[in-house]
Amino acid sequence: MSQQATLTPASAPPKLQGFLEEIRQLINAELDRRLAPPADAPGPLIAAMHYAATGPGKRLRPAVLIAAAEACGAPRELALPAAVALEMLHTYTLVHDDLPALDDDDERRGRPTVHIAFSEARNSAIRSRS
Repeated sequence: MSQQATLTPASAPPKLQGFLEEIRQLINAELDRRLAPPADAPGPLIAAMHYAATGPGKRLRPAVLIAAAEACGAPRELALPAAVALEMLHTYTLVHDDLPALDDDDERRGRPTVHIAFSEARNSAIRSRS
């Protein structure tokens, strides 16, 4: 069986590397802005969401979405909300996949997973009924 070469941002041509880095920074800034925990945020939910979404990542999915939008003539600003939503959805799937009932991973992208950093949500009333 032959191995296929995998394109990573670091192995991409310089122009593509520049685009991917530009989009990564744009998406990171927008995620940080949209998910910044307000001072009056109740409980750790918003902090956990911010932690999960703003962790290190390549942001390839939003980059593809923005590139497709720009190829169709749409301005980047119009594609940005959809690109951020796509990254949030992807992040949710990773958080869900890491839970103890599924893969039970302790690390994601070189740091503790959300359920390790913030603990699992527990509801003693529900647990006592089961």
